Amino acid sequence: MQTTKNTIVETAEIMSETSVKSYSLEDLKKLASQTRRDIVRMVYAVNSGHPGGSLGCVEFFLALYYEILNHNPEQFNMDGTNEDLFFLSNGHISPVWYSVLARRGYFEVDELNTFRKLNSRLQGHPATEEGLPGIRVASGSLGQGLSVAIGAATSKKLNGEKNLVYALMGDGELEEGQVWEAVMYAAAKKVDNVIVTVDWNGQQIDGPLDEVLPLGDLRPKFEAFGWKVLEMDGGNQKEVIETLQEAKTHTFKGQPIVILMKTIMGNGVDFMMHTHEFHGKAPNEEQFKSAMEQLEETLGDY
Repeated sequence: MQTTKNTIVETAEIMSETSVKSYSLEDLKKLASQTRRDIVRMVYAVNSGHPGGSLGCVEFFLALYYEILNHNPEQFNMDGTNEDLFFLSNGHISPVWYSVLARRGYFEVDELNTFRKLNSRLQGHPATEEGLPGIRVASGSLGQGLSVAIGAATSKKLNGEKNLVYALMGDGELEEGQVWEAVMYAAAKKVDNVIVTVDWNGQQIDGPLDEVLPLGDLRPKFEAFGWKVLEMDGGNQKEVIETLQEAKTHTFKGQPIVILMKTIMGNGVDFMMHTHEFHGKAPNEEQFKSAMEQLEETLGDY
């Protein structure tokens, strides 16, 4: 089924409000299935990309863009004044972000066909030079996104804005030293208008996290650095929404906030789950067909 701009508008109209009463969990379940189809199709089409982490973070992105963020898809601008901001630090999971941005109305769904192609605005790692709506900073060089988010949050406070800044990081990314410098800084300077989520799936490109470089128990680590810590099941749509809403109640109280989000890499596609194998590998033809059989087409493929 070919998706037109009308489909984008209809989807946005169904779930345009940021109130939890504006849509049902069934609506988001349908979007989740379609988003997962988008991810697999994008990566398969060019035999390149990162499906594993993208599939694991679908519920988070849907909660963020359909429920949590104060944002305006129709009038996107780089400054984001008087809007909430989101920064994706682990930029390699761009497929999930592109799918959600497109279906939320930032750009036409058909453009997903250009993922990772020459001269495309949908680069493998999000970039700003191409001018893709929804992207405010190039990302994917791991360890930097938290610093960017803290800078943006500080700017908003200096400008007297009450809007929030959100960021997503991967757990393997926490092996970068710059992350912990930023963690220290945010707590010391009371950057309390930032909500950071860690995708804690226990996998990275070289293997299981505990075999590459174990992080230990993250909760006491962040608490020792002075952060407010919440946890959630990243595969439970209701819990993700409720935890992000709870996180908002802790803002502007003197502490930065981090949510430790337990996810399953490759969630929704059985042969991709619980393994690092598809961290950065596309499925072959047989695997692609199997994935499509497992994921229901609910809003129309692009």
